[in-house]
Amino acid sequence: MSNQAPNRARVIPLRPPAERPGIAATVPRTAPAPVPRPAPREPLWRDLVGDVLRRERQAQERTLKDVADAARISMPYLSEVERGRKEASSEVLAAAAHALGLSLGDLLARAQGELIRLSSRPSVRHSARSRTATSSYDGLCLAA
Repeated sequence: MSNQAPNRARVIPLRPPAERPGIAATVPRTAPAPVPRPAPREPLWRDLVGDVLRRERQAQERTLKDVADAARISMPYLSEVERGRKEASSEVLAAAAHALGLSLGDLLARAQGELIRLSSRPSVRHSARSRTATSSYDGLCLAA
C-alpha cells in the first residue's frame, strides 16, 4: 500500500461568491449591471424577397410544390429562398414571380416597399450620414 493521502476533490464554484448559498450574508451583493440591448439589425434583401414570395403564394392558397413546378425550381430550393436562406439569382426570382402571376418588377417593388416600411421604424438606427443627406430619388437601384 502507499503512504499517499487519499485524493481530495477540488471544488470549483460555478457562481460568484455573492450568489452561493450561505455566502450571501457575508459578501455584500451589488445590483447587476444592465445588459445592453443589441441594436436591431437591418433586414436583408433575401429575407424581404422571400417574405414577399411566401405571402403571395399563401394568399393564392398554392403549395410550394405547385409554385416550384410552375417555376421549374426544385421545391427545397424555393423553400430556402422563401425563408431567406438562399440568395436567389434574378432568373430564379423572375421564374418564381412569373409562377405567381407577378413580374420581376412587381416582386422587387413589393420587397422595396417592405424595406422602406421596416427602415422607417424608429427602432432601426440610421447612420449620421443618412440622417443628414437628402435625396429626391425614391426608386430602386440594383447593381450586378
